[in-house]
Amino acid sequence: MAQALWITGPGAVEMRETAIDAGPGMVEVETLYSGISRGTERLVWSGGVPESEHQTMKAPFQEGEFSFPVKYGYAAVGHVSEGAGKGQVVFALHPHQDRFAVREEAAVPVPTAVPPERAILAANMETALNIVWDAEVSAGDRVTVVGAGVVGALAGYLCARMPGTEVCLVDVDEQKAALAEGLGCAFAAPGQAAGECDVAIHASASSDGLATAIGLAGMEATIVEASWFGTHRPEVPLGGAFHQRRLRIVGSQVGQVPPARRARWSYRRRLEKALDLLADPALDVLISGETPFEGLAAEYGAILEDAETLCHRVRYGPVRA
Repeated sequence: MAQALWITGPGAVEMRETAIDAGPGMVEVETLYSGISRGTERLVWSGGVPESEHQTMKAPFQEGEFSFPVKYGYAAVGHVSEGAGKGQVVFALHPHQDRFAVREEAAVPVPTAVPPERAILAANMETALNIVWDAEVSAGDRVTVVGAGVVGALAGYLCARMPGTEVCLVDVDEQKAALAEGLGCAFAAPGQAAGECDVAIHASASSDGLATAIGLAGMEATIVEASWFGTHRPEVPLGGAFHQRRLRIVGSQVGQVPPARRARWSYRRRLEKALDLLADPALDVLISGETPFEGLAAEYGAILEDAETLCHRVRYGPVRA
């Protein structure tokens, strides 16, 4: 048996015993760390997943349903304790649980250059990589990212490493300026950002943020909508100069590899590349706190409600003998 965090109703969580069923072709993993992805997990915790998306928004190893109870999460790092690659540090798209079993191919080795403590960002980096592909950012582009949460900041980080790009993170929290600088990006408050960008990436999950992204886009530019609004229906300002500027809004979602890469890029290859991209110590700035697993049920709601939470790390006990 293992201990796992379950969301039992809107705003309610508890620890529950969960059976581990390790059959042929599976590995058992002792969890070292897991990451709380605040945006999505807050929607699940608050009951904000629309019924129409209950199937499409399932996490790979989710148990239960969004109508509750549900075991949800997708950023676990641990040691393989039994099975192929025993002793290896792996990443899996698994909920918050102290021990678990997954198919061997679902336990992706963490590169030696990436500390396990930072590898919890892999799912977020995978999403950011998909966004950059959907945005079709090119060398020399002016890129504006509205919303400097974890995914937005990682998208800006990736874009800033393309030759000649000019990347600006835009956020209502001016304390994010230091974060932007650490990731190689400029920073601006919404009313101070320069316009005429080639690509605007929206990741704030707010109507005001989307309006800002549209307003900053240059002639025939692309706006990539990377937010997920759940049951909320945002206002989209399609009046004014939107049509005259021939703007294009593109939806990005990590559940599908973009068509231009789908023939060559499997989900596994994409996740492996996301892990490779986490070798930079500068990315530690995106981990905003840490909680021991045994205290997670008591702290989970406060972590999700705190607007300053980026990626919150959950720390598990030592590996069992």
